[in-house]
Amino acid sequence: MELEITGLGTNGEGVGRHDGLTVFVEGALPDEKIFAEVKETKKNYAVARLVKILRESGDRVKPFCPIYERCGGCQLQHLNYAAQLKWKRQQVVDAVEHIGKIKGVEIFDTLGMENPLRYRNKMQFPVARQKGELVIGCYARGSHQIIDTNSCLIQREGMDEVLAAVKKILQKYNVAAYDEDTHRGVLRHVMSRIGFNGELMIVLVTAMKNLPAEKNIVRAICHELPKVTSVQQNIQTYHNNVILGRETKILYGKPTIKDRIENLTFNISARSFFQVNSAQAEVLYNVALKFAELTGRETVIDAYCGIGTITLFLAKSARKVYGIEIVPTAIDDAKKNARENNIRNAEFIAGDTLKIIPRLYREGVRADVVIVDPPRAGCDKKVLETFAAMSPSKIVYVSCNPATLARDISILRELGYSTKKIQPVDMFPFSSHVESVTLLESQS
Repeated sequence: MELEITGLGTNGEGVGRHDGLTVFVEGALPDEKIFAEVKETKKNYAVARLVKILRESGDRVKPFCPIYERCGGCQLQHLNYAAQLKWKRQQVVDAVEHIGKIKGVEIFDTLGMENPLRYRNKMQFPVARQKGELVIGCYARGSHQIIDTNSCLIQREGMDEVLAAVKKILQKYNVAAYDEDTHRGVLRHVMSRIGFNGELMIVLVTAMKNLPAEKNIVRAICHELPKVTSVQQNIQTYHNNVILGRETKILYGKPTIKDRIENLTFNISARSFFQVNSAQAEVLYNVALKFAELTGRETVIDAYCGIGTITLFLAKSARKVYGIEIVPTAIDDAKKNARENNIRNAEFIAGDTLKIIPRLYREGVRADVVIVDPPRAGCDKKVLETFAAMSPSKIVYVSCNPATLARDISILRELGYSTKKIQPVDMFPFSSHVESVTLLESQS
């Protein structure tokens, strides 16, 4: 079929209509006329393959990565960066208006990067064996076939060397790659983090407790990569797509590495959540701080605080901050981070927000501002009701998913909080993801 592309879908695919049916076409861009072949038809939409571009968009550019057409790691390298930022704002606008049913909210232009390459401080690639060779890389688009990767231009400098060295060492010691179909083999993923001073953490994710040739592998990694300060093994025995398991063993060095946001340093362990784009995390947190309008007299509660990044960032401008997180090891890291940054007005509590906030309220704590940075699934309605029951004057909502943000601010409107403004931030250039910071204020 011939198709006029009028927009982009939430995963970055081109969207057109044919005989009243919405058609999604990967690789197509708005304002393009294309020839497409339908691959799959559902009741309300179809998925098609781009066969030929009949009229090209002025925003189309040549992808910089040689394996982009096959690799599923990025979705938007064929769209120029300025247009990516516009589309990411539009994602937020569409979600707020169509899902949240809220009109007239001030939604600013997306804050992008001056240089959107080499930004990721964390790599996590699946492993497989193909034709006798060990391959490490991203999954191919729409499948679990691994595209072997030697260089990734969105990873921080130094990560390519990690990839090459680890691949060579694992191949040398004939480590068996895990097979998702048979559930046999050893190595599932290779994860690496890089700190602000270049120190490296390497985590080998295995499907069993024993890592064959463990001492030789660790010795070789330390020899090949002198900046390695931590080598760990994470054990993931479950037959699912979750990358990390619950048990982690230190094979060499320290349990954490350090990264920095503005003038704060953070200890990051293998399973810690830490923004993969440190430069844009600083932008994101400064927006949250600006929206909170702290004067030094406020009490702030940070739900989903993780290792305390936003909590400590806000502590410098508040009277008291409370960080709540259900993962005990993350709270341990947060307490350590507070001590090392000499921040004394932050208190971290391990537990369920639904239970902790009512307890704090009974103890006489009154939050002036609540900060929330939930996972992609957003907040449970009961969590939002718990926030509202504490009657903060402001709620600052940091979101990585426009759809669940829109749903949650709609619920908060029913609970007495109006959405004042939203600032999209590009944390993941060349991907379809967008983060945002939303300010909600009490209507009472």
